[in-house]
Amino acid sequence: MVDTDTTYPLRHVFVCTNERLDCADRGCCSEKGGSQVRDALKKKLAGLGLLKRVRANKAGCLDKCEAGVVVVVYPERVWYGGVTLADVDEIVERHILEGEIVERLLLPNQTWLQGNQLATEES
Repeated sequence: MVDTDTTYPLRHVFVCTNERLDCADRGCCSEKGGSQVRDALKKKLAGLGLLKRVRANKAGCLDKCEAGVVVVVYPERVWYGGVTLADVDEIVERHILEGEIVERLLLPNQTWLQGNQLATEES
């Protein structure tokens, strides 16, 4: 990331921290560590001096509860599932810094993605 304008972030990373009263049916990201993942993500970004360029936000329900902890990276629209604390460094280092999608964490049926590259709207 070479852009030095800090007026607006280059990326937003949304981490589901939703808490359901009854997580039994579909699960919920809060019981799977959503808040801890978000906290670790913010700490990693801060350590790299990226907090003004990459926002790590709490998200309510992203409607993929059974795949939690769900993390979505914009503007790429990449949805990751089953994210754990052990995955945070890899997401930051590969996706945020290198622009490479972490395929093993991808939720299925993201038709706008082509292999390990981001598809353009014209694709």
